[in-house]
Amino acid sequence: MVAFAKERLKFEPDEKQALALRGGRRGIVLCTRQWGKSTVMAVKAAHRAYTSPGSLVLALAPCARQSGEFVRKARMFIVRIGIRLRGHGDNPMSIPLPNGSRIVGLPHNEDKVRGFSNASLILIDEASRVSDSLYLAMRPTLAVGDGDLWLMSTPNGRRGFFWEEWDHGGGHWERICVTAPECPRISARFLAEERAREAEKFFRQEYLCEFDKAMQDFEPLYL
Repeated sequence: MVAFAKERLKFEPDEKQALALRGGRRGIVLCTRQWGKSTVMAVKAAHRAYTSPGSLVLALAPCARQSGEFVRKARMFIVRIGIRLRGHGDNPMSIPLPNGSRIVGLPHNEDKVRGFSNASLILIDEASRVSDSLYLAMRPTLAVGDGDLWLMSTPNGRRGFFWEEWDHGGGHWERICVTAPECPRISARFLAEERAREAEKFFRQEYLCEFDKAMQDFEPLYL
């Protein structure tokens, strides 16, 4: 998939992004803010939809804005392949491909996700902010096709399925951790400024990927 990203999508992944792109059936990416989660998700979605005809790719985020950003990036990558996309009725969050595949961005609404089945790939962005009930409602859509599941997020305290899967989920998960100092697009100067102006616990959660029980009641404004 890395070669596909570089040659067909004109996307040059860094080392950790390449690890996520090569990943298998089950993966968790614990990462700093501004690492490029939605871009990596869009690349994985575009690759699956293009190379596996008739596949259904579902992407879930905590809010409509984030789902919309994912769909925008996925559409951009599909167009780079050279595919002319047709519309999908009144659903701007769905990308139908000529080979029968679909990429669908989902809202944080359990009633809206239960109608899907036989998903080939599920991607959950900012998974630490997605409810346990919605996560449990999504998993059965993988059953028939034995589909893949990837979770990507910054931490949000020691709570919820994202922390449970990262800390206690067992060996079937591939785990990738990316802190801000490991991201080549985030400068040391910026991190020094952030550390000076933010509370230490906030900084360590958002940029150093630490699960802190004291932060679990904190709800950031960027959602």
